Formats: sequence, C-alpha cells, structure tokens
Amino acid sequence: MKTVLFCGGLGTRIRDYSENVPKPMVPIGHHPILWHVMQYYSHYGHRDFVLCLGYKSNVIKQWFLDYKPTIHNDFTISEHGSRVEVLGKAQDDWRATLIDTGVWRNIGERLWAVREHVMGEEMFLANYSDGLSDVVLPEMIDFFQKSGKAACFLAVRPNFSYHLIDFAENGQVRAFKTSHDSETWINGGYFILTPKVFEYMRPGEELVVEPFQRLIDDGQLVAYRHRGFWASMDTLKDKQLLEDMLEKGKTPWLPWTKEQERR
Repeated sequence: MKTVLFCGGLGTRIRDYSENVPKPMVPIGHHPILWHVMQYYSHYGHRDFVLCLGYKSNVIKQWFLDYKPTIHNDFTISEHGSRVEVLGKAQDDWRATLIDTGVWRNIGERLWAVREHVMGEEMFLANYSDGLSDVVLPEMIDFFQKSGKAACFLAVRPNFSYHLIDFAENGQVRAFKTSHDSETWINGGYFILTPKVFEYMRPGEELVVEPFQRLIDDGQLVAYRHRGFWASMDTLKDKQLLEDMLEKGKTPWLPWTKEQERR
C-alpha cells in the first residue's frame, strides 16, 4: 500500500530550525522526523512512499541521495574500506517517489498533484509528516475497510493543556476542567484514503475543509479514535519533549521498541 507524505510546509512555528531545513528534516535525535515517520510505516510493511515536496525540496532530495544503510546500522569495515558488512538486521529498503508540488500549495493541492501515483490503489495512506503516534496501523486499516467509506483519519486527544469552562449566559460557571478530562478530539494527521476522495476535491481547496465537508455530507468520512500516544512537532518545545523521550529510551512511535518492552 502506498503512503503519501506531505513534506512541503514552511514550519513557521519552529522557525529556528525550518529556516535552514524543511520541517520534515528537523531532527529528533540523530534522524529527521521524516525518518521516524517512514520507519513507523515500514514496520507494518508499507515501504512505497510518495513525497509531496515544497519548501527546500532540494534538502530532502539530497538526504535520500546520501542515504546509506551503514549510516544507520553497526557495521564492520575491512580491506581498507572497500568491504563493509552490516551487523544485524539492516534498515528496511524504501521505494520513494519525490515530487516537487510547489512551495505555497496547501495539503489538498499537494495531494491532487500526486493523484496519478495512487489512482490504481484500492486505498492509500497519507500523513502530515510532523506528528508521531503509536496507533496500531493494521487495526486502523481493518476498521476502515469494514466501514466501507471513502476516507478515514486518526482522531486523537490534544496534547496541550487548557482549562475548559462551561458557563451560563449570566456568567455562572457550571464546570471547570482540563482539556485532558474533556471529550475533545482533534485530527491527528494520519489518513487512510481511497481514490474516490478525488471526486470530492476541487482545485485550490484544503483537504480537511471543503472536500472533507462533502465527504461528511455524503456519509463517507470516518474517524478512528486513538487514546494512546500521539505528539505533533509544531514548536521547539514539542521538539524538546520528543528529544527528552528519545534520550530516556521511550519511543512508542517506533513499534518494535514497544514490542521489545513487552518481552
């Protein structure tokens, strides 16, 4: 199953990094967040990617051109450097199609620009490429297949904390609780779509605005509710939180690390 990754944003809220590299190239540990996202999908057997590039697309292209398994694995080198033996299991091989979809296009326009690469698929995956989650992907796919709908997205609890107030018109407060205690859900940026979604799209429209409203009106959009780990990387604070988790060996977004913890 193909996976479309939206990699064209400017990353204005994490500007200290995104002025030099596109947002998907902002590192979490030794690897860009794009690597973490691709490793997640690869673990579940989805290694055919379509990348919608935009801002500083050359940086992402060069990263793929320079990518070598030995950089991400232990290895033994001999014969004056001419022989390199990877130790253990090598990183999964990827097939990545890199398409420059323009700097100022929104997500809907980027998806429309690569539609020919997914039109032959029964369904395909898509991701904003700036968020990490431990959602069990096969379970989400199974949920979507059974729904028979045209589109699905991951619904998650917001990881920010605000105090939500319920009060009457006269100002009397009925309830006061944190966002974590409420039933507030947001779009987590993980999608499963069928090519039918293109029938609901029009030029220039943002994917989750007008097209999603048409899908809602036709009863063709479902949300997969996930109460587990999810974190976006919109700000330097978000990046630091993910860095801290990585340093402590807590990487729930890499499924094999959770599997190792259970053994």
